[in-house]
Amino acid sequence: GLTYQEIETDGFKINQKVEMLLSSDSPSAISKSTGLGIIGFADAFNNLNPDLIIVLGDRYEILAASTAAMFTNIPIAHIHGGETTKGAYDEAIRHSITKMSWWHFVAADEYKNRVIQLGEDPKRVFNVGGMGVDSIKKSNLISKQDLEKKLKFKFGTKNLLVTFHPITLEKDTSQRYFKNLLECINRLKNINIIFTFTNSDTNGQVINLMIDKYVNDNIKNSIAFISMGHLNYLSTLKFVDGVVGNSSSGLLEAPTFNIGTINIGDRQTGRLKAESIIDCNPDQNSITSALEKLYTDDFQNKLKSTKNPYGEGKATEKIMDILKSQSLPNNLKKSFYNL
Repeated sequence: GLTYQEIETDGFKINQKVEMLLSSDSPSAISKSTGLGIIGFADAFNNLNPDLIIVLGDRYEILAASTAAMFTNIPIAHIHGGETTKGAYDEAIRHSITKMSWWHFVAADEYKNRVIQLGEDPKRVFNVGGMGVDSIKKSNLISKQDLEKKLKFKFGTKNLLVTFHPITLEKDTSQRYFKNLLECINRLKNINIIFTFTNSDTNGQVINLMIDKYVNDNIKNSIAFISMGHLNYLSTLKFVDGVVGNSSSGLLEAPTFNIGTINIGDRQTGRLKAESIIDCNPDQNSITSALEKLYTDDFQNKLKSTKNPYGEGKATEKIMDILKSQSLPNNLKKSFYNL
């Protein structure tokens, strides 16, 4: 969705762009994209000569940046390490970036302990809370009326936001699982559906094509976005009844809005979850039961007191204060910290 444009709109100058994404989403294309990314980031770091790099998350794009920085002896500060996600190769990428990084800014004590378990020095591991919560607290969210104008879509009495990504450690399940979800959604009455497209993971394009077909067949009560934009997305969370799919946003951000999340399958298995999360299997019976539970009075009442395990915000200030207090390392030799 060319989301770099949001950075420019916010008034930042982008000193260098790294072209790495191929048009295909096959396993071979993802590997090649990562390789292109390493080449591109190597050139960028050589030109920019940064004192350190700050990376967030567990995407293969971030793996490329971190690998190039490691080979260039640039210190890495990693945000959101220590988490586990059973169903995606993000798990291996995340822990790999942890081993390349010098500073670690995690979202919960459980994740802090896991980074230390990976052999990292506790003196350089800091629990600052989740960046998603921080972003929500800092954003000037859009009103319902203005958001409807921007999205060109009217919210109904009931609304769901659907984001479903491929389960990258399974073979050829994306189409089948997402078809099950669409079958369940199709049986819902008087509910508007907002889809966001998948990320650039393996086999994501088949899901996007299925979204397009569903929206074309249900134009009155559904809409799809390649990328909603950060502010539009967060503002939409304020006006929907729940998030459905397997995106990390359903766990990291949705609980702050006191809305429900239907978390389908194994992609996010292992992450901390608020009481607002309804886990279900990727079959139609399980998804239908989860949707029914979302709208029960008991569950809706429980949502009012939901607490997000990823904190209350101010992660940015904490990270900046810590980095300001730290000296750049003379070398990046690390001793393995044994428990």
